[in-house]
Amino acid sequence: MGLRGERVNELIRREVSDFIHVRYRSEGTFITVVAARIAPDLRSGRILYSVLGGEEQARLAEIFFRSKSKEIHQAISKRIVLKYLPKLRFVRDDSIEKGNEVLRVLDDLQDPSAATDHTFPPTGESSS
Repeated sequence: MGLRGERVNELIRREVSDFIHVRYRSEGTFITVVAARIAPDLRSGRILYSVLGGEEQARLAEIFFRSKSKEIHQAISKRIVLKYLPKLRFVRDDSIEKGNEVLRVLDDLQDPSAATDHTFPPTGESSS
């Protein structure tokens, strides 16, 4: 993607994030807008968000975006001047949770008490 596309992505990400945190202070506190992925023709785009908390918070965030997407789109269209403002789709970005899971597995591998002993008896000794 060219420089213009990157700038549009960042501008839309920032405006959506600002709008959510100013307009919906209480509902938006557990939501972080991670990135915007806008198509080169500016007709469609995805807003990636992450959620602080568990599955219940993620479900509430999904409901929030489903009910407020039209209002967010209208507010952003007043703040950003583009030939076309993309139709935005809100998608949960769970890469942070996946990264934390990988780190947890790596920590378990490094912790000798968590690892199972897979050593074999020395040659010549029987295990009975």
